Amino acid sequence: MVKEDKSKFGSGQLLNFAKDSYLERTSRPIYALMFLLPFIIFYELGTIFINTDVLDKSQIRVVAFVWLQQGLEYINLGGKFSWVAPPLFVVIILLWMQLASRKSWSFIVTDVIPMTVECILIAIPLLVLSLVLNSSSAPSNAAVYLQNGSLVVDRSLLADVVTGIGAGIYEELIFRLILISLLMIIFQDVLRLEHSNAIILSIFVSAALFSAHHHLVFLDGRVSQSSPFSFSVFIFRTIAGVYFATVFAVRGFGITAGAHAFYDILATIINAAFFSEQY
Repeated sequence: MVKEDKSKFGSGQLLNFAKDSYLERTSRPIYALMFLLPFIIFYELGTIFINTDVLDKSQIRVVAFVWLQQGLEYINLGGKFSWVAPPLFVVIILLWMQLASRKSWSFIVTDVIPMTVECILIAIPLLVLSLVLNSSSAPSNAAVYLQNGSLVVDRSLLADVVTGIGAGIYEELIFRLILISLLMIIFQDVLRLEHSNAIILSIFVSAALFSAHHHLVFLDGRVSQSSPFSFSVFIFRTIAGVYFATVFAVRGFGITAGAHAFYDILATIINAAFFSEQY
């Protein structure tokens, strides 16, 4: 039996599941940390070894990662360690959430397998939707639904996989874990809206901003267009934002970031195999 727990939205969990069940265990912040740690390490190593001569230009970095990096530098938490500050921030915030939750720190390694399967299954409906939309697009624009929010210049299949994983982690951190939590504070605590209305508004506002950031990029105090605006693509990405926000509200940060990462990985492979000649 599950029930709504309004106080837990900030940690990404709207529902309480049966204690020590698979759903309860895997919604814990410690599970998010342990499950996502290999993805974080792979992303960091990938950006270092794929194209080391352009690291200082952020050319294979995810936009959300660069935002987090610059934000930490602004408050003097970056400096010489600016490249490792964002992943350390993810680790610290998940450890803090685990402490605040007062939940068990136990971690069952074998849960990683069903978590991986769950993430892939969650990603499939969004992939199907993107492929349906692709089928009605012009051939030259067919792959646009499958792109992620990254700063890639010299693209390769491996580089796109790496940035896709980074997008899964850092876009979910910015647009779901942080943004939705802040919006809930504004709508529910400041504006005194009903809890259900605050949730709906938070999800749709975060989804719209998530979609917009794939078209307009704000970096170094400047706004630039990262890709031509398409209403249909904007709507698809807004739907994707609502979808991931809903998953976040039910299953927490770990499963949501994992599902986003697997969506980007599978989309990159499909894009390379069927919609692109550049690989």
